[in-house]
Amino acid sequence: MESKDIIKKYKKNELTILWEPKKCIHSGICVKELPHVYNPKAKPWIKPENASVDQLKAQIDKCPSGALSYLKNEISKKNKNMKTEVELMKNGPLLVKGTIEVKSHDGTVETKEKMAAFCRCGASQNKPYCDGNHKGAGFVG
Repeated sequence: MESKDIIKKYKKNELTILWEPKKCIHSGICVKELPHVYNPKAKPWIKPENASVDQLKAQIDKCPSGALSYLKNEISKKNKNMKTEVELMKNGPLLVKGTIEVKSHDGTVETKEKMAAFCRCGASQNKPYCDGNHKGAGFVG
């Protein structure tokens, strides 16, 4: 399994938190919002038992890269009917929210549910997705 395929799972009651390290752009929103849940220096770094399911869902919904997501039966149905929204992050990626299909030049199709962060600076090593390299590249936009 390649590192881009790693998905770590953390469970709290009926909620399963999914973390995809390769997608993370290290915005720090998770650590700032719920520092008692997310501690990058701890192992495991996510401790969902330290917050309510509602707090976890609210914070995960703010993850700009989609590296953090969650599974819950009702949520999966909701995402399929979610409208598509595009947002430009200041000095960062283009966020596309909703369920989308990303078609590659070679014809492969990848379905993204909830959110995807696309590179705007050109420095990403994970194109078309953002990998956080815009910070080191000094991207402004």
